[in-house]
Amino acid sequence: MEINRDVIERAINRKEIYRYLGYGMNEPESCVLALVDEALLSLLTAIKPKSIYKIYDCRTDKERVFVGGMEFKSRNLAENLAQCNSAAILAATLGIEADKLLQRCEVVNMAKASVLQACAAACIEAYCNLIQEEIRIAAQKQSRQTLYLRPRFSAGYGDLPLAAQKDIFRALDCTKRIGLTLTQNLFMYPSKSVTAFIGLTENSQNCHIEKCKSCQKTDCAFRV
Repeated sequence: MEINRDVIERAINRKEIYRYLGYGMNEPESCVLALVDEALLSLLTAIKPKSIYKIYDCRTDKERVFVGGMEFKSRNLAENLAQCNSAAILAATLGIEADKLLQRCEVVNMAKASVLQACAAACIEAYCNLIQEEIRIAAQKQSRQTLYLRPRFSAGYGDLPLAAQKDIFRALDCTKRIGLTLTQNLFMYPSKSVTAFIGLTENSQNCHIEKCKSCQKTDCAFRV
């Protein structure tokens, strides 16, 4: 699936970039804002985003999730998908070019590299948010009913082990389809990549992208 870079740029939440840089709810000084503009331009020129997803039937019990013939042991994921009869498994990446840009920048300008890291993190989040909406629309057309999305849930969150990545990569054929590989230590390469479960439910949801509204950690620096 391809999404135009201009669309990704418009979807990026700059306040999220500032929070990644440690400014909390405050806006950075003008020199940092200029550096963010410069880093975003470099990043958006370089990236070649790619993604793939599949939608599966889904059922859960108290601490297990069954998706497309696969079983995942995780109470947290089971709670996330408890209302869902189907779920998408998503893999998305900004591409190897983003990693190369970061590596070059780390050699010559660490300040810009830090800003670039924050921009890349916000960029992959924005890209995933856009894909989520495409997933919802596609699933809704297929089922012919109104559907809502649960928040993304990735391997390594809560009690879902990173080892779940192996099943995700096999199911989506990530390496062949979008050039995303998994190291022996279960890290993804390119690094600016995401895999996630996304539940689909008929029950109305208040929030699936700006997850802060449903989070109880009120003192978090990333809270909207």
